[in-house]
Amino acid sequence: MEKERIIDAHTHIFPMKIAAKAVASIGDFYDLAMHDGQGTAEALLKSGREIGTERYLVCSTATKPAQVKSINDFIWEESALHPEFIPFATMHPDLEDLEQEMERILERGYYGIKLHPDFQEFNIDDDRAMEIYRMAEGRLAILFHTGDPRYDYSAPRRMERVAERFPNLTCIAAHFGGYGCWPEALEVYEAPNIYMDTSSSLFSLDKEHAWQFLEKFGPERFFFGTDFPMWTHRDEFARFNALDLPADMRKKILHDNFARVILKEEPLQP
Repeated sequence: MEKERIIDAHTHIFPMKIAAKAVASIGDFYDLAMHDGQGTAEALLKSGREIGTERYLVCSTATKPAQVKSINDFIWEESALHPEFIPFATMHPDLEDLEQEMERILERGYYGIKLHPDFQEFNIDDDRAMEIYRMAEGRLAILFHTGDPRYDYSAPRRMERVAERFPNLTCIAAHFGGYGCWPEALEVYEAPNIYMDTSSSLFSLDKEHAWQFLEKFGPERFFFGTDFPMWTHRDEFARFNALDLPADMRKKILHDNFARVILKEEPLQP
């Protein structure tokens, strides 16, 4: 059997000196036991090797504007050290020199931006964020944390509004587009520029409802992701396998969709 190619479309890494604290803080926010207490680049690679992961989207979130530049530098430096990494920058709608930082990450060659409206306390469709979307449209993908029943910042309907307003913006709505708000995601998503990842969902979203998403939106719009260090690669891959997808769908979600949409790579011919 041919070895499956895997890209992890959703991971987080942190500097060694703050990694354990950052991981614990995320666990506290979601009231979940984190499955890796390290959260470093080395721990990510070790976890990913267990399932044969080739490449990793790496990111981290600035909860304050003052953190943006240092986090972006860290992600860029780690990606230079590890060619497996696909760097996504962070941004914050309240950053004073937002335009200059956007130009800096564009010049460097990041593949996209990660935004976490719940951590950063802004609505996805807030006017404060529109400059980020305007500058990213057609040039950078944006990975959005999307959905949480406890908050309204990242509600799927807000994600849909942004995708409609910026039709050339590649929007990745994490966690099957809705982390606990899946009925709303199924109902409101219509924009064709919304993609979704599988991370931090399959521990709660059952097989039947996961298939509803795949059937409605098509497997071409999904990326495999783990949300490491929230979960290990072994655990998330086992949950993905439990969906019992046919081989062609697995190939698209595990590798080909991300390679095509984000990395702009042509699929290998059989």
